[in-house]
Amino acid sequence: MQKVKELDFFRNIRQVREFQFGVFYFFDGLVISEINEGETFGWPMAKKVINTAYEVLGREKPIAYISNRIHNYSVVPTDWLKFYKHRHQLEFYSVVSYNQGGLASLVLEKMFFQKNIRQFSDLESAIKWSLAQVSEKQSNLSSQME
Repeated sequence: MQKVKELDFFRNIRQVREFQFGVFYFFDGLVISEINEGETFGWPMAKKVINTAYEVLGREKPIAYISNRIHNYSVVPTDWLKFYKHRHQLEFYSVVSYNQGGLASLVLEKMFFQKNIRQFSDLESAIKWSLAQVSEKQSNLSSQME
């Protein structure tokens, strides 16, 4: 099980925000969460994180989100509908799960998340994939503007 603070990549941190329900790490083009044990992560919590992401990273650039599931917690999968209703966009979403419990909730989430959810068993692979996706999307956006 890998925690964000234990990785060499952590030196690229822009900001860390600790909420009552978990810790969120903000990097250029990337947000990584570590939700607390036993939480039920839903829309009210997500709104706080979304607002923070806009504040720290802006609204113009593509962002990847990694859920680093180092603890057991639940997600309210139908709250993805509220996410889209409020016109929020999430280009790339991946989940790092270290046990079967993390995989079980992912099955439900996939039913409501409108794009593909990538699954990883280690955090470093998720980071590499996410940064590559964001970089490619950024390049495509830049070339369209020329």
